[in-house]
Amino acid sequence: MIWTSLDKFRDFGLLLLRVLFGLYLAFGHGLGKITGGPEQWAGLGGTMEIFGLGFAPTFWGFMAAIAEFVCALLVAVGFLTRPAALLVVINMSVAATAHITGVIDGGPEMALLYGIAFLSLIFVGPGKYSVDEIAG
Repeated sequence: MIWTSLDKFRDFGLLLLRVLFGLYLAFGHGLGKITGGPEQWAGLGGTMEIFGLGFAPTFWGFMAAIAEFVCALLVAVGFLTRPAALLVVINMSVAATAHITGVIDGGPEMALLYGIAFLSLIFVGPGKYSVDEIAG
């Protein structure tokens, strides 16, 4: 059947998923946050108050920026894919919750989509076209 013949492209599909979601998250969302500096990080990290973690907002914001930029790039190249994807999933969970509760304007859809894509990569791994596979 035609659908089962596509199984040979599984690793290419994982490469597409990793690279496209990773680069878009890094450059579409993370780059502006990582270069925003301490003032922006403090505002971003202030959302942690919804979890009772209102202390050190600059630290939390910086960690969110790292997750959206550095971890997304790590996933794109397939290096430390699962731990990096886990940090992105945690970050996207916070972002989705902040949108749902109204702490941040807008809907949670993008955070949920990124979260689900990166969560999937935690379960299936990066595929053979990745640094993890080459080094492992």
